[in-house]
Amino acid sequence: MKNRKYYNSHDAFRLPSCGVKACSMSVFMDLNVVFTAEKKKMRSLVETAAQLGFSTVAINYVFEATNKNKKEIPKPMPITELIDQLPIVQGRSRPIRVLNRLTILVSDSSHFRQNAAEYRCFDLLAVQPTTDKLFHAACMTYDVDIICVTMTEKLSFPFKKAPVRGAMDRGLVFEVSYAAAIRDATMRRYTIANAVCVTEACKGKNVILSSAAEQPLELRGPYDITNLGLLFGLSDGDAKEAVSSTCRSVVLHAETRKTASGIIYTTKASAHLSGQQEAPPLTDEAPAAKRAMIDSSVAAGSGRSCYTLTDRC
Repeated sequence: MKNRKYYNSHDAFRLPSCGVKACSMSVFMDLNVVFTAEKKKMRSLVETAAQLGFSTVAINYVFEATNKNKKEIPKPMPITELIDQLPIVQGRSRPIRVLNRLTILVSDSSHFRQNAAEYRCFDLLAVQPTTDKLFHAACMTYDVDIICVTMTEKLSFPFKKAPVRGAMDRGLVFEVSYAAAIRDATMRRYTIANAVCVTEACKGKNVILSSAAEQPLELRGPYDITNLGLLFGLSDGDAKEAVSSTCRSVVLHAETRKTASGIIYTTKASAHLSGQQEAPPLTDEAPAAKRAMIDSSVAAGSGRSCYTLTDRC
């Protein structure tokens, strides 16, 4: 009989314990650090993430649209206004990379506008549908990078195989966040139950684990998050990918979403003045299929290569 490992849910949410040697082996990312207007708290969140070994974090701007009062989508704050100097990642000799992310809470089909100009100011785009119909639309048609699942209450709709498979085929990922489980025991039960539903529907693939932290003490180290992934039903390999390679594929998917099949890369004209940290163009990191498309077009003598267009917010 094979030995099985059992994990205590209380032990899984203990304070982080991530060493320099362990964290220096892979590139870890936390793609959901909740934005706050308090610069001191925001600075502390980024510094704590760097100390825990995260090479990349995404500051998450949450936008909840309503039918009665139309709200304006917030614009991301330049990172230079939040932090004077980016902290160095523990175990590495490079500063942490900070991205901007927009999460739209969708309760009506009119709340999400395809290819809206306001979305271009953000590096990552995510949606959190609240109904079965909107979840199906997000999986099959919405041009986003991440589909969020609520962790603070019971799921209001089941995860059907068809839309989940459609989202995975389109390169989208499903996000499971753990900070709510640290704040409250009831939310901890919802977090574990909802996370298990996600991992079972996706069979462990196309899932990322993020913090959704509002306080520095809510952040956990990469290997502590991997243990949480085991508690959520992920295998050891899938849990490690959920904080590393799968997150990297999300960033690459976001870059390709802004391009024409990954061939044309768009940048802001005032990128060096705005202080935003832009992701590098897709070159060697592009998927093999897209590199083949570029190489074949150049080899055919078409005289075309990667062009850079100007895109203003």
